Amino acid sequence: MIILALRTDKPEAELYLYDGNKKLAEIKWQAHRELTKTIHVKIQELLALQGQSLLQGLALQSMGGIVCFKGPGSFTGLRVGLSVANALAYAQNIPITGKKGENWIENGIKDLESSKDEKIITPFYGRPANITLPKK
Repeated sequence: MIILALRTDKPEAELYLYDGNKKLAEIKWQAHRELTKTIHVKIQELLALQGQSLLQGLALQSMGGIVCFKGPGSFTGLRVGLSVANALAYAQNIPITGKKGENWIENGIKDLESSKDEKIITPFYGRPANITLPKK
């Protein structure tokens, strides 16, 4: 099963491609405030990067599941990354799971291999939102 894993909770975003527990490819980049502009391009680059060792490369349709780091972390980074992951999982009709902690990828892959599908991943920010009161 080909699995896309993504982490967008900090300025350096991370994408991984796995076949079961075997890492096929990874991309890390300084996304910071450009995450919305770069994440889709980087997903395509990741699939194309793997294509260097395969004749035709991989397409979104070949993915069997998605693993996301769901927090804690940056409000905007988590919101953007999880929105993209949820949309991809829905559009491709594939399972998705979200994990916290150091072993988030390994634990997520185990969930997907045991047919767990959370359908929608919600972020875990680690603390209550800091909402600014209106000035008027």
